[in-house]
Amino acid sequence: MNPDIGQLRECFHQELLLCKDSKDIEQLKVRYLGKKGFLQNLMIKLREVSSELRPVLGKEVNDFKCECEDLIQQHLKDHHHIELSSQILSEKIDISLPGRKQRQGKAHPLTQMMNEVIDVLKNMGFSVQYGPDIDTDWYNYEGLNFPPDHPAREMQDTFYIDPHHLLRSHTSNTQLRVMEKTTPPIRIIAPGTVYRNENISARSHVFFHQIEGLYVDKNVSFADLFATMQELWNKLLHQEIKTRFRPSYFPFVEPGLEVDIECTQCSGKGCRLCKNSGWLEVCGAGMVHPEVLRNGGIDPEVYSGYAWGMGIERLAMLKFGITDIRLFTENDLRFLSQF
Repeated sequence: MNPDIGQLRECFHQELLLCKDSKDIEQLKVRYLGKKGFLQNLMIKLREVSSELRPVLGKEVNDFKCECEDLIQQHLKDHHHIELSSQILSEKIDISLPGRKQRQGKAHPLTQMMNEVIDVLKNMGFSVQYGPDIDTDWYNYEGLNFPPDHPAREMQDTFYIDPHHLLRSHTSNTQLRVMEKTTPPIRIIAPGTVYRNENISARSHVFFHQIEGLYVDKNVSFADLFATMQELWNKLLHQEIKTRFRPSYFPFVEPGLEVDIECTQCSGKGCRLCKNSGWLEVCGAGMVHPEVLRNGGIDPEVYSGYAWGMGIERLAMLKFGITDIRLFTENDLRFLSQF
């Protein structure tokens, strides 16, 4: 058995000299000191040796094992220092190079637009109220006077979670919640995200942002709505804006109307942005339907009110001359950094 140890020791030293890095040394360690390594086989062979020779040969095997462990440990340490020095050199920072400019973070253009609208309306006396993104059919449709067969309540237009719960399709779902808990006068705005089951295109998306206004008090009239709309657009666009109102239908207001402003790009002369009409549609509005007031626990014989709503993406597109709504959600820094 002695020749086996001598030959094995010579092979070990030769292989150790050929190791180029820590990985080679670890593989050598497994071959000689592992559970199925050469030294383990020698320990098994000791069982076949006579009891007189076993202590002597056992000591030789153990000495060889200690020698392997010490040499492997030393070589691992040496190679680790070499590899660490090489890594440090490769990662060395050249302090003579100019530093990288740190970009300052900015709010998303939609957030900027939303905050600007909220600030204007808060200064006009409106308080901010928030409603849930997931709501019941009652607050989103039924309580707002949508008839059962209204197209907006179909599966192809609304994201239903179950027959009674859905992703809100407008921030109007905040109206009844505020009416139920508040005694008029009520003067609130409701900003938030809304969801529509629509095809994504340059002018429509499955989710976008709205802000809704609601004012309920005694003797509220169209004159109050018109004055609010005029003041809102003047302050938002920082100039005197011409507005016009066209009759329209919305289930939760009666009568209803759509608000147009004179195109800010061409001053009403006609351009690509306004499709050569000279006017831009900016929001829907109207007097709160008496049935909606009743559903909110307010007597329509005593109180009246107006409501209006606008899309923040639509407003940002008009203000910044953006032609594709998808740009807001693509997270392209080339687009976002412009705001």
